[in-house]
Amino acid sequence: MEWTLGLVAIALLVTGLVGQAFEMRKIRFATYKDEELAPANIFMNKKNFKWYALLGTGIVIWYAAERM
Repeated sequence: MEWTLGLVAIALLVTGLVGQAFEMRKIRFATYKDEELAPANIFMNKKNFKWYALLGTGIVIWYAAERM
């Protein structure tokens, strides 16, 4: 395993997960009241796609690091 690529991949995955969680929180507070449950389609909000791309990139780099 290439350790530098592995560390970069882990950093991307952690950043993507934490960033997406905060983004989902902002979307939910901006759209819904505290009493309401957010619908399942909140995951398809276009603000989330940048975090999905970051997570996907991290997964691809991690896979590449494992194959080296």
